[in-house]
Amino acid sequence: MLRILILFLVAIIAAPLSAQTRLPASRAEIQLSFAPLVQRVAPAVVNVYSRRVERVQQSPLFNDPFFRHFFGDQFPLGQPRERIAQSLGSGVIIEADGVIVTNNHVIEGATEIVVALADRREFEARLIAADPRVDLAVLRIDAAGESLPFLEFQDSDSLQVGDLVVAIGNPFGVGQTVTQGIISALGRTGIGDLAAQSFIQTDAAINPGNSGGALVTMDGKLAGINTAIFTRTGGSVGIGFAIPSNLVSSTVASALAGKGIKRPWFGASGEAVTNEIALGLGMTRPAGVLIAEVYPGGPADRAGLRSGDVVLAIDGREVSDPEALKFRIATRKLGETATLDVLRRGQRVALRVMLAEAPEVPPRDVTLLSGNQPLAGATVANLSPAFAEELGINTLETGVIVTEIAPGSPAARLRIRPGDIVVKVNNRDVGTVRELQGLLRGTNQWSLVLKRGGQLLSFSVRT
Repeated sequence: MLRILILFLVAIIAAPLSAQTRLPASRAEIQLSFAPLVQRVAPAVVNVYSRRVERVQQSPLFNDPFFRHFFGDQFPLGQPRERIAQSLGSGVIIEADGVIVTNNHVIEGATEIVVALADRREFEARLIAADPRVDLAVLRIDAAGESLPFLEFQDSDSLQVGDLVVAIGNPFGVGQTVTQGIISALGRTGIGDLAAQSFIQTDAAINPGNSGGALVTMDGKLAGINTAIFTRTGGSVGIGFAIPSNLVSSTVASALAGKGIKRPWFGASGEAVTNEIALGLGMTRPAGVLIAEVYPGGPADRAGLRSGDVVLAIDGREVSDPEALKFRIATRKLGETATLDVLRRGQRVALRVMLAEAPEVPPRDVTLLSGNQPLAGATVANLSPAFAEELGINTLETGVIVTEIAPGSPAARLRIRPGDIVVKVNNRDVGTVRELQGLLRGTNQWSLVLKRGGQLLSFSVRT
């Protein structure tokens, strides 16, 4: 037996190498490198430095009512002081005349933004527009007519899991750094609280400071803007996320149009189709978004979408949950028409929806409530699709929302919070700010119903 094993091993060693296991045949095959790609694209990736002034309390002791009773507000050490907070991130030049895209969280609240190019030149940047809902911001620098290196957008819908990519940014402020990996997944949702989510996941190392940097394909095009990582330590563990280029491109186009960032509004809401829902609808597998509510007169309503329909795809691209549906709508331009693939009572139908801007109807009518009533000190406003979108809540919500609470006010003592929606006063529905003001007058006792986080809260107040 031993002799047979020895003869078998000798045969393997003596056998010629197959095509799958052959050795490199030339120096060129040994020297395969990403260097030519990096040399071409890296100059379009910049460092973004932002500064903002913050007011900070020197000690929480000075907020204590007992302390303030004896020392008042004039105690010198109790006065808030100002400090300069600095933020460091990355950005990508996407037009030769100096248009740059980065993450909103890199420049949010900044009083000064400085962009440093790869050749170490620095420019003061101007904010064109920002959209916190998708964590993108568009900047411009004045290069005095010089044509700057820039990256073209890749169609992010053409990407596939397993594609090679390169991430470029300035992690931890150490200087421009290049990492390489693959696309690990597409269409990731549920990452943070951003709207229109459909992230590209990559194992290319992304660390703090990479935010706003480029995720680049092997043909040198911009696949996405690096924006977040999953980590338990603060460093890269091989799970990074980038905003797809199609959403970045639509954001830039809207920003450069000069009226802020405006996105199409769908006008319907729903939930992901689970296995149980799929069985109930007679579907072979879970897919799409089950529509629960359609805004009267909105784009989806005008297209003929109904409650109970299942939206399977938009323009031939499958949607698996409400975030994916929002993403598909957000990548389109105002005035364009999208085709919905809809399952209705077991039959597939195609609907064409004209995408429009969310309306501000009724006007928000921001009002500070006062007087001898429980909501005194609360600033309230009428909800509309446009205002709800701005606040990052369901655009189909209606009624009156609390936007701010004055410290020490009756509303504050009742623990009313910004974001609460006033539903009823004394068993009467509240539709507008004016109606709310009328219902609060002329009585000394109130029963209130508020909506908070999808839950209804009821309580009574008497003076």
